[in-house]
Amino acid sequence: MTTVSTQPPLTQPPDPYPKRPQVQAPAGAIDCHIHLFGPADRHPFHPGSRYTSADALPETNIALQDTLGLAGAVVVSGGGYGQDTSHLEEVLERFPQRFRGVALLPDDVTREHVARLDRLGVRGARFVSAGHQGALPRLSRRVVDLVADYGWHVQFYPHGEDLLQNADDLLALPTPVVLDHFAAIPAADGTAQPAFQCLQRMLDSGRVWVKLSGPMRCTPGDYPYAPVTPIAQALVRHAPQRLLWGSDWPHVNMNGRRMPNDGDLFDLLAEWAPDAETRRAILVDHPRTVYGFQP
Repeated sequence: MTTVSTQPPLTQPPDPYPKRPQVQAPAGAIDCHIHLFGPADRHPFHPGSRYTSADALPETNIALQDTLGLAGAVVVSGGGYGQDTSHLEEVLERFPQRFRGVALLPDDVTREHVARLDRLGVRGARFVSAGHQGALPRLSRRVVDLVADYGWHVQFYPHGEDLLQNADDLLALPTPVVLDHFAAIPAADGTAQPAFQCLQRMLDSGRVWVKLSGPMRCTPGDYPYAPVTPIAQALVRHAPQRLLWGSDWPHVNMNGRRMPNDGDLFDLLAEWAPDAETRRAILVDHPRTVYGFQP
């Protein structure tokens, strides 16, 4: 009798030899989007996760930060742990100077739970659109109202072009909004597509940020993700004051694709935003506004 395993696939690991970037990061630069996993014996993956990962430990990421010239990073709860915040809490408690957090909160989260996360350095609640699968929270006004009391933002991950369907609901929230990974806009459709024009209007509200992160999430090709470049450059021209940058380390769900080197990924920002002062704002000033990192 053949047993069929239901274990999700082990995601390809990041390049273990990150290059030092050709473009030097400004002092105090922050990576606004990473995921951490493990140790596996203490933090098993959620059975509904689409993937499993080898350990991606905070110590490994701190070494990467040092190579890239960064001062800290924002740990975003990934789908691997579902809506369990215990791993994020452990990381923030151990490394309060190097990390802040964004949490996938339980649907029944309490005020006491949010208060504890706030003390540890969580600054946002992450939700995903209906286009995403897995044990992930959908937008909940009850939860949003709760975290708004603590000054948090809502981090939202659209899927494909569904930003169009979610824009009005997001703009009606009582919190700032941070959109993941170029708002997941399909890069091949360029800057004339309705979803990109919707994103521009949202940025014009002054209440929305978008992450220049995860270019591999917007195009099926490999580094340097050329179709993303015109979108990134258009965002820098249109709303440089509303942008954040993130590496998306350790780049889960890249099986069957070429894994980029993190030094090369960082250098893409200089192509997207050639002006050094603009990059400094994206890497230093804006993360302090959104996540409360100290200078």
